Amino acid sequence: MYGNLLQPEIKHLIDSRDFNTLREVFGEWPPPDLGQLISEIPEYDQAIVFRLLPRELAARTFEYLQLETQKTLMKAMGQKEVATVLNDMSPDDRTALLEELPADVTKQLLELLSPEERKTAVTLLGYPENTIGRRMTPDYIAVREEWKISHVLEYIRENGRDRETLEMIFVTDTHGKLIDDIRIREFLLAPLDVQVKELMNYNFVSLKAFDDQEAAVKVFKEHDRIALPVTDNAGQLIGIVTVDDVMDVAEEEATEDIHKLGGVEALEEPYLKVSLGSMIRKRASWLVVLFFGEMLTASAMGFFEEEIARAVVLALFVPLIISSGGNSGSQAASLVIRALAVGDVGLREWWKVLKREAFVGIMLGLILAGVGFLRISVWSVFSDIYGPHWFLIAVTVSCALVGVVLWGILIGSMLPFILKRLGADPATSSAPFVATLVDVTGLVIYFSVGYILLHGTLL
Repeated sequence: MYGNLLQPEIKHLIDSRDFNTLREVFGEWPPPDLGQLISEIPEYDQAIVFRLLPRELAARTFEYLQLETQKTLMKAMGQKEVATVLNDMSPDDRTALLEELPADVTKQLLELLSPEERKTAVTLLGYPENTIGRRMTPDYIAVREEWKISHVLEYIRENGRDRETLEMIFVTDTHGKLIDDIRIREFLLAPLDVQVKELMNYNFVSLKAFDDQEAAVKVFKEHDRIALPVTDNAGQLIGIVTVDDVMDVAEEEATEDIHKLGGVEALEEPYLKVSLGSMIRKRASWLVVLFFGEMLTASAMGFFEEEIARAVVLALFVPLIISSGGNSGSQAASLVIRALAVGDVGLREWWKVLKREAFVGIMLGLILAGVGFLRISVWSVFSDIYGPHWFLIAVTVSCALVGVVLWGILIGSMLPFILKRLGADPATSSAPFVATLVDVTGLVIYFSVGYILLHGTLL
């Protein structure tokens, strides 16, 4: 809507400290754009611009700032200003901020909250990390089934201003147990004198407070909802989760999986905000593991030292063989990990995946085998690099490629299933890890095929 938010006009107003004009301009901006603008300007101007915003707008804008910017602003603001912002923030966004701060800082900030908001904050922080309870907010509208539509609409007008969303209205019984959820449009279109129960179908979906937050992503995707109710084990409504929070979860989980697929421990902060020490530590651990894995490759080469000495030409194709197996395994691992993550396949469908990938592995192996055979044949026409037994060498390389590619794909596709079955994250079977594992076994396959086909000639 606003294009480049830090327009020359806005920059000039900030530099010239024209606060009255800035206050008028920013009063018309939505919180997401204000949050982006504050993140783009220098730190020494961030607090100045933030203080120009009206109280309610400031709290909404604060929710859209990155964690580092939020910390910077809190350091620049006085205790009273921080208390005002924290008390006006949505409970779920406030929880997201507090859980990222050191325990002593969180304790100090909790003391700044009103008794009611402090009780809410402590309750949400009491749920285990990465659960639905940490993502929910108690700001919702709940009505009774015996109420008339006119009563419901009046209740919404009186109590809906500070609620997270009014898209869904929740129906509870006298004990607070969730019995249905109804879209607001149903109330707006219904006659004023009918009761809520006449709109109900008792067909609703809910989340449990102790469910893993990843479960919410799947449920939102399946049911196309703006908000979902959260209940305790007894079915009592205790909060709701909105789609904006779930989008944050989806982004976090996808980022974590991508990092793991690349053989890196997940980064908790933006790339440029991660300290060099932390960056080295998170990358070094995997590199050390992979280095030891590649040492097994050297051991495998040593085991076939005699064969290599007798047929040095076989060593020329070692990089081709192990890279083909590693690349094919990495492809399979990436596809299966993503399929497991989005629910395209489940643990019980491992056999279907195995059969499918076995066929794909054979076909891809034959394609690469054909390319390898053609390459050796063409080179042999114009040079004597492969000697008089070039045909046997071409057959050896081709057969080894089929075996190595097939093996790499089977390892890459089944390892995520094994890890998930053991309760580990399938993304741990990263592309570098699969490639390293296939390198070792690929050499064994290659030299074993070579020994069988070249025995009595080169070997």
